[in-house]
Amino acid sequence: MDAGQPPREDGHDLDYRFTLANERTFLAWLRTALGLLAGAVALVHVVPASGEDADNAEKGIGFALALLGIAVVLASIRRWHRVQQAMQQHENLAASRDPIYLGLAVVAVGVAVVVLLAR
Repeated sequence: MDAGQPPREDGHDLDYRFTLANERTFLAWLRTALGLLAGAVALVHVVPASGEDADNAEKGIGFALALLGIAVVLASIRRWHRVQQAMQQHENLAASRDPIYLGLAVVAVGVAVVVLLAR
């Protein structure tokens, strides 16, 4: 049994495969967040500015990417914890709209990038 996991009510440990699958999902969300943060840094510090308006737009999109990366980290922590608790208590997993929100946010940032590039 993992030191961070209390035993289930029936006295048996969780199946490690499910715990590790939950951890892999959590790590995938963290990789997504790191990619968003890296994109924010690249947009603000690597892409050459082409005028004050473009510079402000690039900073705005970079800021949005950074906020999105932070939101993904927080959502992934919450989701990992909820799944872990549900498994420990033999409950069904709660539905999550986080992937939908993340997808829509990435689409919005993508549209902003396309608008910036079309200038």
